[in-house]
Amino acid sequence: MGQAPVVYGQSERPPRGDYSRAAGDYTCAQDYAAYTETDHDTYRRLHARQSALLPGRACAEFIAALSSLGTHERIPRFEDINARLMPATGWQIVAVPGLIPELAFFELLAERRFPVTDWIRTPAEFDYIVEPDIFHDLFGHVPLLFNPVLADYVQRYGQGGIKAHALGACEMLARLYWYTIEFGLIREAGGLRAYGAGILSSGGELVYAVESPKPQRVPLSVERAMRSRYKIDNYQQTYFVIDDLQQLFDMTAGDFAPLYQQLRNLPEFAADGSAAAPLTPASPAPDNRA
Repeated sequence: MGQAPVVYGQSERPPRGDYSRAAGDYTCAQDYAAYTETDHDTYRRLHARQSALLPGRACAEFIAALSSLGTHERIPRFEDINARLMPATGWQIVAVPGLIPELAFFELLAERRFPVTDWIRTPAEFDYIVEPDIFHDLFGHVPLLFNPVLADYVQRYGQGGIKAHALGACEMLARLYWYTIEFGLIREAGGLRAYGAGILSSGGELVYAVESPKPQRVPLSVERAMRSRYKIDNYQQTYFVIDDLQQLFDMTAGDFAPLYQQLRNLPEFAADGSAAAPLTPASPAPDNRA
């Protein structure tokens, strides 16, 4: 047992997480006894901060499902969440030590198993963390896995990711994940709301993404999203908007293989929507989880 640590992009800090615990599919047991009282307090404070920001900014489906995570006073046990999640949509969450390889990630999603990092940030990282931790993964992603439409979309993404890996198209598909599951906006009767986990778990970007006049917000186009680069170290400059979750599911029903071939011959867009300069070999690889 044990796997090599995984890094996306460039960083001077070694990967966090004990990968010696990881099985062949990169999953591991949630070491609940290892959490300190400081860890539990950090989770409680993060949950309280984000919950206070949700009204008028998070989509209705997310707010309705948030209580399914259970206790917010302490870090939840994954087995307790799975006891509610499996009957709801057939999904379960599995612990991982941190970022995992693309193919392993896709395979877990295709099996309706969502990987959740089992360590939590330090108090010094309360407002910003480079890698996804348990709070980002649990609070940001898991509530919408209780929604049947989004749950099916995430599985479909995993199935498509396995194909994309074989076709050398992971970067294009990673961009779709980034602009939907991580940083997607949805239009509701009350206005724009967030459904992307990267927005919902961020104290600053939740307000910025929904209310700031600075970023551009455009209707989701799968082709445009796949051609658009993104920022991993700052708020997004472009957000893609859907009308409802069913639209997202329907837009991704087709076979992407011909689309990948077509897009390889088209120019890309920079994160701000402008024409992009060619990528250089030193550019960081896309991170399809954080």
